[in-house]
Amino acid sequence: MAIPGPYSGVSTLAFVARTSAFAFGLVYGSIKLSYLRTKAKSHKKADAKGHH
Repeated sequence: MAIPGPYSGVSTLAFVARTSAFAFGLVYGSIKLSYLRTKAKSHKKADAKGHH
């Protein structure tokens, strides 16, 4: 096995940053999606109520 040089190609900080950003994106996306679904549902209800 070769001894890694000054730069082995794998940065722990970069890996953690990418993983954190990905996880944050998933959480943010799911919250945003549920918010938009709720908003759309209430908007549909208001439209249906207004037309009858």
